[in-house]
Amino acid sequence: MSIKLTSEDALLLVDVQNDFCPGGALAVADGDAVVPILNDWIAAARQGGARVFASRDWHPQDHLSFAERGGPWPPHCVQDTPGAAFHGDLALPEDTVVVSKAAQADHEAYSAFDGGELAEQLRAAGIERLWVGGLATDYCVKASVLDAAQIPGLEVHVIASAIRAVNVSPGDGDAALDAMREAGAILEDAAPA
Repeated sequence: MSIKLTSEDALLLVDVQNDFCPGGALAVADGDAVVPILNDWIAAARQGGARVFASRDWHPQDHLSFAERGGPWPPHCVQDTPGAAFHGDLALPEDTVVVSKAAQADHEAYSAFDGGELAEQLRAAGIERLWVGGLATDYCVKASVLDAAQIPGLEVHVIASAIRAVNVSPGDGDAALDAMREAGAILEDAAPA
């Protein structure tokens, strides 16, 4: 089955950043494998007139999620560092809307919808279907999808081939998929037309 995107669709690429890919500070196993899949979706979005949004962790050096401040993670995606950059092979269009999150030292934000601006942008653009892929399934993808599923009238699809999990605990990725399904998101195995 192939999906044709239109101007009523939007693509949300969650945190496809160097630090979450192999060799990065907080690498997700096979994280870079999502890039060619998402590039196909980006091409379909451009062809069909769909909008492209890309979220990113954009942490200050002293972010509360970092281990030295008592958080669970090593320093990662620090503002204006190579690790915070989008993966070099990700073919983001020039008009991609970049959504920065967790940009204040004392505020955590896993969801691209934290702060509400993305939800408002989708409503203003008349978006009816949101397609989500990126990193990591069990953290920022899950949080973003759960928030998106709360937006009235928005059909949320997770591109199953274009997500990868951290799996801090075994089964975290599968539990995240279950949570997203229970929230009403559609796990999609289809490819873009």
